Amino acid sequence: MSASYLWTLAFALALLAGLGVKFWLATRQIRHVARHRAEVPADFAGTVPLAAHQKAADYTLAKARVGLLEMAFGAAVLLGWTLLGGLHALNQALLAALGPGMAQQLALLAGFVLIGGLLELPFSLYGTFVVEERFGFNKMTWKLWIADLAKGLVLAVVIGGPIAWLILWLMGAAGPLWWVWAWAVWMGVNLLAMVVYPLFIAPWFNKFKPLEDEELKSRVTALMQRCGFRAKGLFVMDGSRRSAHANAYFTGFGAAKRVVFFDTLLSRLSADEVDAVLAHELGHFRHKHLLKMIVLLFAFSAIGFWLLGLLSRQPWFYTGLGVAPNLEGPNDALALVLFLLVVPLFTFFISPLMAQLSRRNEFQADAFAVAQTGSRDLRNALLKLYEDNASTLTPDPLYVRFYYSHPPASERLARMAAAGGAP
Repeated sequence: MSASYLWTLAFALALLAGLGVKFWLATRQIRHVARHRAEVPADFAGTVPLAAHQKAADYTLAKARVGLLEMAFGAAVLLGWTLLGGLHALNQALLAALGPGMAQQLALLAGFVLIGGLLELPFSLYGTFVVEERFGFNKMTWKLWIADLAKGLVLAVVIGGPIAWLILWLMGAAGPLWWVWAWAVWMGVNLLAMVVYPLFIAPWFNKFKPLEDEELKSRVTALMQRCGFRAKGLFVMDGSRRSAHANAYFTGFGAAKRVVFFDTLLSRLSADEVDAVLAHELGHFRHKHLLKMIVLLFAFSAIGFWLLGLLSRQPWFYTGLGVAPNLEGPNDALALVLFLLVVPLFTFFISPLMAQLSRRNEFQADAFAVAQTGSRDLRNALLKLYEDNASTLTPDPLYVRFYYSHPPASERLARMAAAGGAP
């Protein structure tokens, strides 16, 4: 058997296996949530109304059913790009129009991103203006949606374009070890984005104003001082312009660190509960979760660029996926697109490990918050957030293990109680 044939076979098997596992897990989730829809779990019977529990179940089921269609469509699109010749046809058309060279390679990347975005657009629109609207979460207007889309396109051209050019230039000019330089550039961009995003990009999409509640500001500042955390400022974001979902987060890096509260969160939680939520976020800081994730990102991206460096020199990597490599001119953009298409098929099978790591981090952050503020306020805040965000209280356990980055409510509250933090 030729290397090209074996590669095609490996690709097809990975696609079928991944699709089968995803459908199996999704149907398990649908059956499990539907089976427990009629009754609030015993642990929450006194705190969560039946109507809220059923809304969360219906919201979860609606998203899961759309997800099944999106999964099938995504697999069809992937086959269309690869074995059915879509990427080959686009590459040949651009070669005929522009000839080989950097312009053609950038056009190939841009065409791939644009076509992919257009194909995904119906699901995005349906999710926002049908599913989220149906359950009372969507606050997005068409005008705002179009404005966000236009801003995203501008950022893609202004920021993404030069980065793509630099990576492609390195692939062609930096020799066999180009991937080391490309990896260094990529990581530098990611670190720079942690500083630039909160200061210049995020305010382009949302309004951020300093926290004005002096009592809450004083409480939050005291909590941060106890935890040894310094931030550039405390801000309230107009999350209610787009969604009724609530959240709080840290953003930025170094001197650009800031604490951001959604306005929806402040309108729903008491001052004690806001303290507890912030203490949870500070737990991530205390346990250096962000730093650890950056190190993982460094490691995985280095492996990825190294693999791309190997595969881009193998003719079977292209032909096995239905693409004829260019005989004249570079194949760097082709290699990059094919790599981006194929890698998720194989990394999907290690996603449970990453989800488990994330859940462990959440448990550690919860434990830190309980130590700082007690369990009652964190418990109450979590229950309000689960209710307000319509997060199901009865997810399928196996689905949780595979996908959930945050533990379900029952596990989080049980862990608090086991640690002696029961209210």
